[in-house]
Amino acid sequence: MGFREIIDFILHINKHLDGFFQEYGLWVYALLFLIVFCETGLVVTPFLPGDSLLFAAGALAQSQSGLNVWYLMGLLIVAAILGDTVNYRIGSQASRFFKPGSRFLKQEYLDQTHEFYEKYGPKTIVIARFVPIVRTFAPFVAGTAKMDYGTFLKYNIIGGILWVFSLTFAGYLLGSVAFVKENFGIVSICIIILSVLPIVYEVWKSKQKKRKSVQTAD
Repeated sequence: MGFREIIDFILHINKHLDGFFQEYGLWVYALLFLIVFCETGLVVTPFLPGDSLLFAAGALAQSQSGLNVWYLMGLLIVAAILGDTVNYRIGSQASRFFKPGSRFLKQEYLDQTHEFYEKYGPKTIVIARFVPIVRTFAPFVAGTAKMDYGTFLKYNIIGGILWVFSLTFAGYLLGSVAFVKENFGIVSICIIILSVLPIVYEVWKSKQKKRKSVQTAD
């Protein structure tokens, strides 16, 4: 699948899902589970749709009586939690390749990442759920940094539930609105923009703190 095909799939994902349902019926459950699991569980597939997919899945459940939105949300929550768990495990195994003498996978990178997760870890895992690309890499980095697994699992579950429920239920409630149905591409872009805002806010807040600390030092 080329770049144009990926963009088309994301912007018109509601039509693609509807077409798949019309042809394969309840196998759409398996398709959605697989996409969510791969997008969150495989560090090499950050390009897969996440937020817009959940919204479109909710809209599909609203328009198709054969789909149960509660079963759908439960299944996708499991997919999201399992995906992050697998990604964490992959990261924890990859940490062995970070060595002091390595040219690219330097030990100090891992140490810095570990310190970051020690300070911001729990909040990062939850916020990352709502940020495209970052969502795919956050659990991997948490694994390489050896973030405490009990802490990771706790916030993995919280983040997975909040992410899937909020976007899928929003699609279920708004999917029948005429403007949403006729302008799904625009809605998808808006969802992506809104999903990036939390990380933008965190970066801005961090810069403000650094600026204040510099002014205080002066």
